[in-house]
Amino acid sequence: MTSLAPFTAWSPAAFIKRALDISVAALGLLILSPLLMVAAAAIWLQDFSMPFYVAPRMAKGGSTFRMVKLRSMTVNAHKSGINSTAHDDKRVTVVGRYIRRCKLDDLPQLWNVLRGDMSLVGPRPQILIEASLYTPEEKRMLAIRPGITDLASIVFADLGEILKGSENPNLLYNQIVRPWKSRLALLYLDHMSPVTDLRIIFLTALALLSRPRALRRMQRLLEDWGADESVREMARRERPLLPYPPPGAAEIIVEYPQTAA
Repeated sequence: MTSLAPFTAWSPAAFIKRALDISVAALGLLILSPLLMVAAAAIWLQDFSMPFYVAPRMAKGGSTFRMVKLRSMTVNAHKSGINSTAHDDKRVTVVGRYIRRCKLDDLPQLWNVLRGDMSLVGPRPQILIEASLYTPEEKRMLAIRPGITDLASIVFADLGEILKGSENPNLLYNQIVRPWKSRLALLYLDHMSPVTDLRIIFLTALALLSRPRALRRMQRLLEDWGADESVREMARRERPLLPYPPPGAAEIIVEYPQTAA
């Protein structure tokens, strides 16, 4: 297990990570700008509303930042109070379903990476109400910038299918997904390095071509980190997900706040 000490401000490891973030984000925005413009135009033509969704998310250190996404839902969908999106969520638009399927909705977050709000690799940014539910152990994730991708992005790439048909997707997410996402993120914190980031970026790219292959290769990384067998078994995604306590908690979450923050 490693500490976050090598990633303090201006350390060589932090400099390399930030340099990788800036270079990849700048190049990505340059190359992908035509695709982003086409996607944005398709969203605007569907309902003549803003094609981008800008919303507050929890940042490093517990502050907030404004995260940018391509809008895949109806206007003001966030006011419904449902924070986890199931595959059959009626708030998702026709164009939005295609954008989500092609994993295009998160591409504008390269701008957040360029600004320094996010990193290429790190725990996915959480809405404020979700972060308020963190256990003291989970709050360790706020020690670093949130990321565009992480191991959980691959393991739970089918999140919409997992939550499909649920009467309370927020609660189901916190019972069967969040506990494992947090454990994967905490493992990443304990083994952060530029090489680790490159391995996760490679796995993310591989998952776009073959998620089963990416999950198999992920097992090697988890074994290198000495991950608990329960985490490795979950990451194989060969069995149904069951309710589990979040890291640092003794019990499974049984209720979820009714109003969004």
